Amino acid sequence: MTEGLSPNLQHLETSATIAISAEAKRRKAAGEDVIDLGAGEPDFSTPENIKQAGIRAIQDNFTKYTATGGIGELRQAICDRHAADFGTDYRHKEVLVCVGGKHAIFNAVAALVNPGDEVVLPVPYWVSFPDIIKFAGGKIVLVETHEADAFQLRADAVEKALTARTRLVMVNSPNNPTGAAVDPKEFERILELCRQRDIFLLSDECYCHFVYEGQPYSIAALEQAKSHTIVIGSLSKTYSMTGWRIGYALAPERVIQAMLTIQSHCTSNPTSVAQRAAVEALLGPQESVARMLAEYSRRRRRILQGLRLIQGVKCVTPQGAFYVYPNVKGFLRYDGMGDTLSMARTLLEQEHVAVVPGEAFGTPGYLRISYAASMERIEEGVRRLERFFGRLAAQ
Repeated sequence: MTEGLSPNLQHLETSATIAISAEAKRRKAAGEDVIDLGAGEPDFSTPENIKQAGIRAIQDNFTKYTATGGIGELRQAICDRHAADFGTDYRHKEVLVCVGGKHAIFNAVAALVNPGDEVVLPVPYWVSFPDIIKFAGGKIVLVETHEADAFQLRADAVEKALTARTRLVMVNSPNNPTGAAVDPKEFERILELCRQRDIFLLSDECYCHFVYEGQPYSIAALEQAKSHTIVIGSLSKTYSMTGWRIGYALAPERVIQAMLTIQSHCTSNPTSVAQRAAVEALLGPQESVARMLAEYSRRRRRILQGLRLIQGVKCVTPQGAFYVYPNVKGFLRYDGMGDTLSMARTLLEQEHVAVVPGEAFGTPGYLRISYAASMERIEEGVRRLERFFGRLAAQ
């Protein structure tokens, strides 16, 4: 209930992924054998060299306030890592360290979007994008992607959504929840549309290092991109540092300064110890990223194999991230389930498997299933899914 509270809360909802994760944890604590395939969180430990850097920071008493936008060493490390990976040329004043990637997105939208401004958002979208836009007073303009086209975002579709009121285009590639990666040529065309109309392109690169065919890609690698591009990055997935809460933005200096002003009045600096660990993550050995990708690839094959053996379930092969997004529309007529929200609840109650319903991503009729879980848990999860859908089909 929002009665008596700020009207900014009227249209906001609690993150569905957080809600599912909380319910799964509650059931686990109650002794249930829950297979949690809902959380967007790597099951790998933070690499040892990164943990040791955090420990050293504590032992060195590096526990005071830092510069609001992050320590200089980390800001430079972000620029250096992005340059090494993508050939970009960002400088110290063009980077801001935030309390996770979500915080960076919030700061960017708050800095750029005025009430009534339009923000172009592809569907399916990550759960927090719409609420962040709404909080800023922006108007969401949805651009559909289609399962038959492997959920590929097309520049032509983006162009049709642009108006004189468009302020920002938000792209998440590889996409959460579908795993679709925007084709570089299409990405370039989208950038050019933004440049021609003096619109900002926000590129969320949270999963950019987890792609299964081809190389990681950043639109910021193009020389002409910098003036109209805001890159959002996160160490959470790449280095399995979700709880450390370190993300960043790379953008034109004036945008970074605006975001810094906002940050100075809400969180101030990210945690000092986590910043030191982040420097080690970015500049230290990178082998852990390749190891995680190889394991995700193995898990992806297994979960796709299992899902495709379930009659009535259809699933596009994800190009990146660590999610599959099966179409389960054919089962919604069973057992009184009118949507995948009720299906996810029933699945958790009957089979103790946690997934996220497609309603959270703007596409009812789908389930987001994470394979950021051990192979053993995935195997058991697939068995339970087969049993659940088999039971529905038998009705």
